[in-house]
Amino acid sequence: MAALMRASREARSKLRPLSSISRRIATYHDPDPLASGKDRSFCSQSRHNCREGVVDLSQYPPERIRNFSIIAHVDHGKSTLADRLLELTGTIKRGHGQPQYLDKLQEAAMTPKSISFSLKLVLLCICTEVERERGITVKAQTATMFHRHTVGGTNSSDKQDSPSFLLNLIDTPGHVDFSYEVSRSLAACQGALLVVDAAQGVQAQTVANFHLAFESNLTIIPVINKIDQPTADPERVKSQLKSLFDLDPEDALLTSAKTGKGLDQVLPAVIERIPSPDGKRDSPLRMLLLDSYYDEYKGVICHVAVVDGALRKGDKIGSAATSQTYEVLDVGIMHPELTSTGVLFTGQVGYVVSGFKPAKHMVFSGLYPADGSDFDALNHAIERLTCNDASVSVMKETSTALGMGFRCGFLGLLHMDVFHQRLEQEYGARVISTIPTVPYIFEYADGSKIQVQNPAALASNPGKRVAACWEPSVIATIIIPSEYVGPIITLCSERRGEQLEYSFIDSQRALMKYRLPLREIIVDFYNELKSITSGYATFDYEDSEYQKSDLVKLDVLLNGQPVDAMATIVHNLKAQRVGRELVDKLKKLIDRQMFDITIQAAIGSKVVARETLSAMRKNVLAKCYGGDVTRKKKLLEKQKEGKKRMKRIGSVDIPQEAFHELFKIS
Repeated sequence: MAALMRASREARSKLRPLSSISRRIATYHDPDPLASGKDRSFCSQSRHNCREGVVDLSQYPPERIRNFSIIAHVDHGKSTLADRLLELTGTIKRGHGQPQYLDKLQEAAMTPKSISFSLKLVLLCICTEVERERGITVKAQTATMFHRHTVGGTNSSDKQDSPSFLLNLIDTPGHVDFSYEVSRSLAACQGALLVVDAAQGVQAQTVANFHLAFESNLTIIPVINKIDQPTADPERVKSQLKSLFDLDPEDALLTSAKTGKGLDQVLPAVIERIPSPDGKRDSPLRMLLLDSYYDEYKGVICHVAVVDGALRKGDKIGSAATSQTYEVLDVGIMHPELTSTGVLFTGQVGYVVSGFKPAKHMVFSGLYPADGSDFDALNHAIERLTCNDASVSVMKETSTALGMGFRCGFLGLLHMDVFHQRLEQEYGARVISTIPTVPYIFEYADGSKIQVQNPAALASNPGKRVAACWEPSVIATIIIPSEYVGPIITLCSERRGEQLEYSFIDSQRALMKYRLPLREIIVDFYNELKSITSGYATFDYEDSEYQKSDLVKLDVLLNGQPVDAMATIVHNLKAQRVGRELVDKLKKLIDRQMFDITIQAAIGSKVVARETLSAMRKNVLAKCYGGDVTRKKKLLEKQKEGKKRMKRIGSVDIPQEAFHELFKIS
């Protein structure tokens, strides 16, 4: 593997991943995203600290610029290390401001008056406490620092005569669900600090982020952090870095971001080891979009990296995606807050008012008001949320069982859950969610193909035979203690996984790679993985290609009528088991009525599972004390006819809890 990496590195050394820079500037919610903030760009009430003209960026040619990122597994000290670097360069003062400074989703996002969302992040937990209290960075942030250093010189205390370097730190998310944000951040960098916990060693996200950086042809500086811990074992971690990534153990920096030990080595290593950006100052403007969010006063603000040329306030820029031109209303750097400079030169990273590329939705679900009369309130709440976030697609639809609602596309299940949470907490909207699905492709015998996001939209047409089906898949990386290998192989096999790699990191831990259908991991795979391994497993995945599969549509019928909100697409081998679990669960959750309720799971016209919920019975003979038996029979027949009539015209109320419970059925 090490030899392959070296050969691949040499082959990639002539390539750059920035061949189509500005194509990512695409469409925001407004048809004219860059113009959306024209009337508000210079509002005096802006919550940002915009100080124009503080820094002369023309003094920093590309050779005195370093763009780097910090990549790590969750809770390996990445954000704390970023804090220390900001303090060392004087960007922030020690003891001023909150810890994990870059773990800050826009504060205005916490109030309904100003909701700042950004791509995948927004919906995947836009709460600051997730980042700071749980130690999980979920939003990429940028910060510009200035540091004096003499290349090849000594670390003397007097650095006034040393040249000043402009350092752009692009912080990256460390959670499994944010590999897309990591890849976008790395595209603007020439190097990366690979931070590894000295006690925990290499984890799944460490492996995934290394490969993202390696494929982007970045210079990687290994940093072994938390060496102050009693259980720290830097030598073991060095051995892992050598065996897994072919990184020279002598190049590793030993640090403790908590105590400050070894931090004086980090910035000199960044300046001396990481190459400068190789853009052309005299060429036309090209820039790469890193991230974007919505500001109440400025409109859409984008974090960008200038690859070629210069970007000036007042310039007209064009979007490669839409072929439209816009005026640059403001431009500057993050130092550490928005600091207007009026210009960005080649190789520099900053902000500009702009839009972004629509996200790719991989999980779809229906949203309906828990009370059908609350549709207008739900409609208003969703409009308020989505006007600030293009990572959710929304389309109105009607369900026969639930009335008017919406069909929404999300980036993942956690993404969907947090969106629901924000609807309820910020707007008090109580919602019912249908079973989450992924986008499938069905090919018919006549050669036509359709993409199905809503199972109810897949008509069971006997005259149109399905010839082939495809479903999205992912490549999963799992790192576990060696004693759990057997149960994890069983789990992945049950989820229709295909083993791609199986190796040992050291004597105690194993690394496994599987190709898994996306449908099999979006609900409870991660929970089961953690449960089986007593919480010791680490998990990461990346999107892969569509793969051919034997899929069928499974309908749920109540008294012979299909409930479109409960329709799902499953693998043919699992259809009968899933159908049985569905009807059993519904029988327990649906309230009894005055008539029998037949619950069925069917594939087309074939019923694969059935349960009957018996009717509640009123004792119509309670007042008959003796008398002719024909009188009693007449009352019972009248009750029987009444139940038949109620079954024809009555409706079955499906409680909200039923939909939540059905999520757990794979």
